[in-house]
Amino acid sequence: MTVEPEQISHQIVVDRLWKVFGNNPSSALEAENAGKSRAEIQSEFDQVVALRDVSFHVEKGETFVVMGLSGSGKSTLVRCLSRLIETTSGHIYVDLEDVTSLDDKSLREFRRSKVSMVFQNFGLLPHRNVMDNACYGLEIKGLSRTERYERAQRMLDLVGLNGWETSKVSQLSGGMQQRVGLARALAVEPEILLLDEPFSGLDPLIRRQMRSELAVLQKEIQKTMVFITHDLDEAVTVGDRIAIMRDGEIIQMGTPEEIILNPVDDFVAEFTEDVSKDRVLNASSISVTPDLIWSYSHDLNSLKNKMDEVKAGHIAFVNESGASLGVLTGSDVEHIASMEELDRMLGESTDTMMYSSNVKPAISKLANSSTPIPVVDSDNNLLGVITQASILNALSE
Repeated sequence: MTVEPEQISHQIVVDRLWKVFGNNPSSALEAENAGKSRAEIQSEFDQVVALRDVSFHVEKGETFVVMGLSGSGKSTLVRCLSRLIETTSGHIYVDLEDVTSLDDKSLREFRRSKVSMVFQNFGLLPHRNVMDNACYGLEIKGLSRTERYERAQRMLDLVGLNGWETSKVSQLSGGMQQRVGLARALAVEPEILLLDEPFSGLDPLIRRQMRSELAVLQKEIQKTMVFITHDLDEAVTVGDRIAIMRDGEIIQMGTPEEIILNPVDDFVAEFTEDVSKDRVLNASSISVTPDLIWSYSHDLNSLKNKMDEVKAGHIAFVNESGASLGVLTGSDVEHIASMEELDRMLGESTDTMMYSSNVKPAISKLANSSTPIPVVDSDNNLLGVITQASILNALSE
């Protein structure tokens, strides 16, 4: 395969990947069997299709979540990415290098320096303490004791295990053991983290805490992550994009908002039905055009005349560059007698929301206010407003 120009910016490119388990895997790839289902291939040829023509890409610094029910192929996929499982057909590119063609020496170096894995069962060494577990990958790389301890200490601090360095891992809770596993993976400073249902074995409360902490940690470390889970709440919390798998195929891929609001079929709709829409809606998706946008001037009478003409319930004020100055209701403006009073009221109207922000804060703000909230971009330019009606409409659709 030739890497297309648009793929050069992608850190991971998976192209037409197949994995078939059995003594004659090529039989599942033959052209005459292309239209047969996984069950038909297994019945006719005694071959199990774990991955079927899977393609996707992951951007540098992105958290890409792969989710599905047991047996969907998600864990096989993540193991193929590091060649713990060899593929049957297709290609995996990491930074334009074809991982599927690496020789043994290059593959060992790839696993030591480019990628780290975090598993559900932690994989810790019970006879070692926390620090020595966190150092293990660095020891394999041949770093000196001083250097590996210094680097591991930074990672233990990062995951909240400062003070536990000399403790035996058997003395730790499941959540703390998984933090050790995460610190160990981060200590080798990989470019890519592969996480295979890392929190599945934890109690629900600890699991929620860990996934929230991982989302916060990712904002700091900005690693490329491929995260495997069967839990949609987990996917929505940590993922920038989500791929949903069924029977070895990706059946829908997109942002959490796209997946939940626009399921591609009944399977995805059922899969996502228990997730509240306010978890994924952002300010941009529910903003509406203001009743009236007014470029700030000293002509108060012209403003009031325009309000009467368009029957404006609210007015969004902007400066000459289009930056938001605030939003006032029509009734507020009707009672303003001077520009000084208008200046004061706009000075008190300071709430704004970034276009990419989750809508939950807006719900609580608007519950006790009739004034819409301006939605702005990173330069504070006005993009729209969120009203009580726009939130209710979005949540009810």
